[in-house]
Amino acid sequence: MEPYELSLSDAAAAIAATELSPVELTDSVLGRIEAVEGDLNAFVTVTADLARASAAAAAEEIAHGGHRGPLHGIPIALKDLYDTAGVLTTSSSAVRATYVPERDSAVAERFAAAGAVLVGKTHTHEFAYGATTPTTRNPWDTTRVPGGSSGGSGAAVAAGECMVGMGSDTGGSIRIPASVCGVVGLKPTYGRVSRRGVASLSWSLDHVGPLTRTVRDAALTLNALAGYDRADPGSVDRPVPDFTALIGRDLTGMRVGVPTTYFTERLQDDVRASVAASVARLEALGATLVEVEVPMASQMAAVEWGLMLPEASAYHQEALRATPELFTAETRGLLDIGELVLATDYIKAQRVRGLVQAAWAEMFTSIDVLAAPTLTCTATLAGQDAVTWPDGSTESPTGTYVRFSQPANVTGLPSITVPTGVDAGGLPIGMQIVGRPFEEDVVIGVAAAYEADSGLGGQLAPLRRELATA
Repeated sequence: MEPYELSLSDAAAAIAATELSPVELTDSVLGRIEAVEGDLNAFVTVTADLARASAAAAAEEIAHGGHRGPLHGIPIALKDLYDTAGVLTTSSSAVRATYVPERDSAVAERFAAAGAVLVGKTHTHEFAYGATTPTTRNPWDTTRVPGGSSGGSGAAVAAGECMVGMGSDTGGSIRIPASVCGVVGLKPTYGRVSRRGVASLSWSLDHVGPLTRTVRDAALTLNALAGYDRADPGSVDRPVPDFTALIGRDLTGMRVGVPTTYFTERLQDDVRASVAASVARLEALGATLVEVEVPMASQMAAVEWGLMLPEASAYHQEALRATPELFTAETRGLLDIGELVLATDYIKAQRVRGLVQAAWAEMFTSIDVLAAPTLTCTATLAGQDAVTWPDGSTESPTGTYVRFSQPANVTGLPSITVPTGVDAGGLPIGMQIVGRPFEEDVVIGVAAAYEADSGLGGQLAPLRRELATA
């Protein structure tokens, strides 16, 4: 096994035992990037020189008894929305083609304090405004999208180009690429991780979190990143637990909500069957299944778009006036639409959001977590305009991808997606576990129990190219 194939946890253990050097690990990951980037284009910028210098410094520090913890010497990548001092940060847009921040984002600061090694900045759907990341390809089938908007991070983690890829999630943009790329994606509770220095799509819906190969890897990353930041208006001052604490516990007494509505509608048959089998596996592990109706389901999309459209347009208003030609037509069109949303409609969306949050809080009085498909379908073809359902209805790829993921953004609840297998075409399927506010340790514990029983954690994508000519 090559070092780049290791999970974060295994690499960290090898580094702590002095069986693996951060320099050796980083060289292996950089070699992997060089080998596969021609097929994937997951990175906007590869920071090879910076990474090698950071790895050498980590090795020196560890050799002299200064081991900082499990992220010390671990290669990570940041979605190109995250400010990185002295490193190009483009948001995958011509609008910021030459933008080099003077200061790190809060997340970059925390990674640096943990001793992590930055190997590069990953592609996003322009300014995170979409769910397919058209610049990048899926390592499970290079004719298909990697999901989005954190598609570069999803592809990079799945292909072994980094051990953590940071994403942002406004309508599913961590969990969508994680699901279609066959990795773990964790969206923490709104306010758990600081968004300072991360380009915003929708301030009241934005979350930041990791994509990793295993659930434990996600928990270790969250341990390093979580905490209050007064510079982020959405940050919440709550105690930060050890997010690995419930890993390894059995599920006896755990009440798992199984939705009978919303998450059952217009759904790929392979996804339905895979997630149903995975929920049955949770029951076999000791959980009690509780059927629930998803409250206010018909309001979910209206609230999501009613908030996101005007908030995004407000954030980009100055650039849209000054250099509209630098935005892609897709993003510019959405920003133009957002400027037409009335303030009264925005206020109504916020009020309905409060009702949705209250209704979901009531639902969670009878369950501990909700288990549901992460997405309606697996990875669509690059350039595919629509998903067509048996009843003749159609959805855009972005529209169908956010449908099951957006409730956790509207409510702000923590949600993690884990691989459950593949469809008939060999493409990954994901199941999401949603929990109560600030109970990331609970959703991580349930996800880890499933992962351990299924044996699906830590796999790398096969980098199939033959489907492109099939």
